[in-house]
Amino acid sequence: MLMAPTNTHTGSQSHAVASIPEPAATDPRDSDFQFRPIGYIRSPFDDKFGIPRQARLAPAAQARLELLPPYDRDEACSGLEGFSHLWLLFVFHQDCLTAGWQPMVRPPRLGGRAKVGVFASRAPYRPNPIGLSAVEYHGRVRERSGLVLHLGGVDLLDGTPVLDIKPYVPYADAVPEASQGFAQAPQEARWPVRFSPQAQRELSQADPENRLQLQALIEQIIGLDPRPGYMDRYPERNVFAMRLHGCDIQWKIATGHALVTRIIAGTQQRPSGYTRV
Repeated sequence: MLMAPTNTHTGSQSHAVASIPEPAATDPRDSDFQFRPIGYIRSPFDDKFGIPRQARLAPAAQARLELLPPYDRDEACSGLEGFSHLWLLFVFHQDCLTAGWQPMVRPPRLGGRAKVGVFASRAPYRPNPIGLSAVEYHGRVRERSGLVLHLGGVDLLDGTPVLDIKPYVPYADAVPEASQGFAQAPQEARWPVRFSPQAQRELSQADPENRLQLQALIEQIIGLDPRPGYMDRYPERNVFAMRLHGCDIQWKIATGHALVTRIIAGTQQRPSGYTRV
């Protein structure tokens, strides 16, 4: 119990005191927050390898946000039609939920060599694995399964839980004069992407009407070099694979360009001799 003087009588040694209750003990778990996803992302990225490092780097990366009841009400999205972009607040799921975090991380922008604080990065392994992504908004449609928002330029793994949606407001959200720390320049295409004759045939079978924009998506992702930054130290590793739209995309680094060698639909097995990027 804490004691504090509240009154002193002149010429007297006695003091009137009042009791101040000690704060009640608080269980740390009482400060936990529980959030329910409002929906889930359906994207072309079947695993995290090959996902663009930021949103809108690959415009052909189209996705759907399938809203869950009771959030799939048209009135909840009324007014979004006036906005071209949205903020998505989401959860880095899969192993990010259980892997823990470290105070220092190695951002890809620094080649995987230098470390910065986790709060100076956009690393998915965080104290609270929450992400924020600004994506293109292409409208919504009511389907039998519920309300679906169509998005573009996403950098989200298929199945990503979404916690909230907010409109992107340029006058408030865009800060052209902001400093960019170690991320000084936007990522540019590193090399042109070509397709072998076999890959071209398989591409026409996997996306015959170009509804998936699979060719453009492959070119945009590989052109930006999705490999981890440390791969430059291993020039002998020059064949790679990633999964897009349920297809295994196999490619290699050739002189002055990247060559897509195979586009195998439906396979879940890692091809022999290929490095997952």
